[in-house]
Amino acid sequence: MENLLIWLIIAGVMLVAEIVSLGLTTIWFAGGAVVAAVCSCFNLGWIPQVIIFSVVSLALLFLMRPLAEKKLMKDTIKTNVESLVGAKAIVTEDIDNLNAKGTVKVNGLEWTARSADDTAIAAGTTVTIRAIEGVKLMVTAENREE
Repeated sequence: MENLLIWLIIAGVMLVAEIVSLGLTTIWFAGGAVVAAVCSCFNLGWIPQVIIFSVVSLALLFLMRPLAEKKLMKDTIKTNVESLVGAKAIVTEDIDNLNAKGTVKVNGLEWTARSADDTAIAAGTTVTIRAIEGVKLMVTAENREE
């Protein structure tokens, strides 16, 4: 009975750790602890319980975690700056890398922009955002996409 209590405490600690971290890591060890707790009810020795805990926990971690992440993350939408890469923007001030000038408007906001291929881009041109370097958008003109 003592081992049962120990495994249930371990499972509880792992559940709390998962709730705090939300990393989909310690939840699998909680599952291993529950299986070990069940095994302790059948009077298995301490060493077999630890082995069962380890095997079940690692199996859950390596087999179930990728599936759970895929299922939970399928509707994840990129936020903030990440979502801008690949988006279209309109040049509001001529982009000239040599003179460090240029702005674009994307999603209603103005950003400093530079040409990703070092070509000048005139105001009014539609561009594609290729990357973000610091607070500058690196863009290419629509007719220059590769």
